[in-house]
Amino acid sequence: MSGTPPKAPRLPAAQVFDLAGLVTYADGAVVSRALALAAGGTVTLFAFDRGEELSEHTAPFDALVHVLDGAGEFVVGGTTHRVSTGQVLLMPAGVPHAVKAVERFKMLLTMLRNAQAQAPG
Repeated sequence: MSGTPPKAPRLPAAQVFDLAGLVTYADGAVVSRALALAAGGTVTLFAFDRGEELSEHTAPFDALVHVLDGAGEFVVGGTTHRVSTGQVLLMPAGVPHAVKAVERFKMLLTMLRNAQAQAPG
């Protein structure tokens, strides 16, 4: 049907899911699965095999990373952060960042459009 935007992926409503189980590891790869796409942002799961990486880049939106399994190394504005299971990291809009899997790891990435994320406090 011409002119109709694609339907945004989403999880079925009112069902419980094991978040880390919604994406699987693949040898020598980075696997992603979009869970939600909306005007206000996106929510995407990633599974990185050990040694896989995303080279330095910038994003026009704040990005909140929540590591669900394993550990990743994030370089944000030239500072290296090791983020492990259960930890979160806010990568601010416009600041160069890169990601490397120091071991296999899974993360939930929430892109926050049209708003600056603020640290609790």
